[in-house]
Amino acid sequence: MIVNNSTETDPNPQVGGFKIKAGIIGGAGYTGGELLRILINHPQVDIAFVHSNSNAGNYIYEVHTDLFGDTELKFTGELSHQIDVLFLCVGHGDARKFLEANPFPQSVKVIDLSQDFRLKEKSSISYQATDNSQPTTESRSFTYGLPELNREAIKQADNIANPGCFATCLQLGLLPLAASNNLNSEVHITATTGSTGAGQSLAPTSHFTWRNNNASVYKAFDHQHLNEIGESLTQLQPAFDKPVNFIPYRGDFTRGIIASIYLDSDLSADEVVKLYSDYYAGHPFTHVTTRNIDLKQIVNTNKCFIQVQKKGNKVFIISIMDNLLKGASGQAVQNMNLMFGLEETTGLRLKAAAF
Repeated sequence: MIVNNSTETDPNPQVGGFKIKAGIIGGAGYTGGELLRILINHPQVDIAFVHSNSNAGNYIYEVHTDLFGDTELKFTGELSHQIDVLFLCVGHGDARKFLEANPFPQSVKVIDLSQDFRLKEKSSISYQATDNSQPTTESRSFTYGLPELNREAIKQADNIANPGCFATCLQLGLLPLAASNNLNSEVHITATTGSTGAGQSLAPTSHFTWRNNNASVYKAFDHQHLNEIGESLTQLQPAFDKPVNFIPYRGDFTRGIIASIYLDSDLSADEVVKLYSDYYAGHPFTHVTTRNIDLKQIVNTNKCFIQVQKKGNKVFIISIMDNLLKGASGQAVQNMNLMFGLEETTGLRLKAAAF
């Protein structure tokens, strides 16, 4: 239910002009900043508060300096339950701890951008809440928030586990094959991500002097996003049991992911293109082409571009997207739009860097 400043409510925020009231936890980081950039300009959202322990009392534009002139909001150390949706832009492991320590009313929808609730075995949480001074045990169950996989379930969900950035890019490259039972061999993937994928906290591999003019492999064959990828692929093709061989690279650029994927297939080139085009025909942010694609086409957008080819007996797929938008905050807003009955693209018609 959406609540405005009066006591009136409206089940459809597009009717009557009522707006979704949003709270953000962890607003000072990369994903929090991107979420703010979108929601400040979202026509159906009012930002109720932006929580940050380290920046409480500071203007948002003092941290996200590009927002100077766009907002006079300040970070706060206080929480309010008078919201419709809560975005958790905190570190992995911290979202679950936050909800256990700060139970919000069940009427508040939660969209978590960490990995805490993505896997089925970890997709729920129980905690002690107080209602009229009586302690009660409450729970929340999270729906995996990849719209191209679970759009109808997201529309009915109260809580969303936003997918990982690599996971989104790679799944979008493979879902049409799984949906048609055409994942019949092991999969080989090489993917490179921008430095923002490592988060805002400094580490030896995120310093400019190390990252610039450099590249490196990390977590080869055992990246944590493989678990959620595997669950999604077997959701569509339950019998799929082949290895997904994933080699992630750190790139010497700021944002974006480019993934190259190949596997054996008996499908013809025309069949592959039709398969992908048909699967994504109703999805506004994922676009299929046979032409060469590059990162600048999608950086600063919520789009994913997929290039498909047939090379001999192999299907070759390139998938590109912005790790902070379609891979994080943009997809979170896309999920919010679906949950509240808004047009899926509302607030997300963003301009690419292009050059």
